[in-house]
Amino acid sequence: MKKKEHYVNNKEFLAALIDYRHDVAIAKTKGQPKPRVPEYIGDCFLKIATHLSYRPNFVNYMFKDDMICDGIENCLQYIDNFDPEKSQNPFAYFTQIIYFAFLRRIQREKKQLDIKTRILEKSGFDEVFTADGSVVGYDSSAMNSIKESLEMKNR
Repeated sequence: MKKKEHYVNNKEFLAALIDYRHDVAIAKTKGQPKPRVPEYIGDCFLKIATHLSYRPNFVNYMFKDDMICDGIENCLQYIDNFDPEKSQNPFAYFTQIIYFAFLRRIQREKKQLDIKTRILEKSGFDEVFTADGSVVGYDSSAMNSIKESLEMKNR
């Protein structure tokens, strides 16, 4: 039976991170700017974040792309904190970073949804707008008067 290959090879990922850390150290001693993160490492971050977003606790969110982007951004932010002398498992290290980035994004989105809900409740509009612009439970004259009052306020 053939062994299943992982989408990120941990040994190659570790070797790439070690090489990158070496390049960063050389640039620092020469007083040069920090080198760009290699494409392979960025690809690993993308694969980890994308596959983590398929987990059942993250799969149904509308803002999954934002979660993935936050995870990759945090990996790039904390790439220098990974120490190969302490851990030989960069996959686990960066998976944790992405996981917590996902949780932070979900919390931010929940706060935004709560704010939107409170604004709607305080505005006094209990009706629900449909995709075609009509208001459920009201005739078109009520809708027109609401639109006119909003237009008057915006002038």
